[in-house]
Amino acid sequence: MRVLIAGRTGQLAVELMERLPRDGHLVTALEPPDLDLADSAGIAAAVEATAPDIVVNAAAYTAVDKAESQRDLAFAVNATGAGLLAAAAAARGLPFVHVSTDYVFRGDGGAPYAEDAPTDPAGVYGESKLEGERAVLAANPRSIILRTAWVCSPHGNNFVKTMLRLGAERESLSVVDDQHGAPTFAHDLADAIARLIPGLVAAPAGSDAFGIFHLTGAPWTTWHGFAAAIFEGAAQRGQRVPRLVPITTAQYPTPARRPADARLDCGRIIRVHGIHPADWRRSLSRCLAALITPPETMS
Repeated sequence: MRVLIAGRTGQLAVELMERLPRDGHLVTALEPPDLDLADSAGIAAAVEATAPDIVVNAAAYTAVDKAESQRDLAFAVNATGAGLLAAAAAARGLPFVHVSTDYVFRGDGGAPYAEDAPTDPAGVYGESKLEGERAVLAANPRSIILRTAWVCSPHGNNFVKTMLRLGAERESLSVVDDQHGAPTFAHDLADAIARLIPGLVAAPAGSDAFGIFHLTGAPWTTWHGFAAAIFEGAAQRGQRVPRLVPITTAQYPTPARRPADARLDCGRIIRVHGIHPADWRRSLSRCLAALITPPETMS
């Protein structure tokens, strides 16, 4: 099948470009200036020119803190642009895959969020992503929205790479221990999308295959717990690691509020598509192996 990916250099896009050809898919990944989510005519032209069987939107504005002062840009990419791309896919009768976030929830529910839980974003980033979900669903009835969280990989900027960098620079490192969720590795997200594609291409509008689904890694942890696992793996690979200090969110203020409870209930994607959350601890080991060069062996 021919797959058009919006985005080329982001974490998920990179993994999709590696993963999908293994299933025999022909992949075209575009980003500005070849695919500008602010240009409706350009989006339609790109979809027309590539003639895909399915469109995957892996492009997003993800600077959570900067979004507080860059509201227009966040909404242009995450909301308006996503809707335009979904509409261009709908015009050709194509299914559409859109990736969203746990930030559409406030994070104070006290239990894992199901897909139909009330949304209530606490910041601009979450607001823009929620508006994007609504725009996508309104524009294309053959859309699937994958809400995920804490995305990491060997590529781009993410928590794993930040921890390794800071851990090499500092004797001790303070990490928030009262925000709960589950790391999701882009490799596992790409694998899930690859498994979804054949069914989505075959499914008609109105099928249970479409709609909103949650997919993160497993098991749940905190940022501190995730950091501890990162440094444990780094130490096993000969890296110097810092002393890790648990702190509260109040001790680490940021411009944007983070969900205190970002746990997503992934039951629906298991029931409908047979896709289970991947164990992030195995994926972390794979990621660290890609990022850490083994010490030279003395001969």
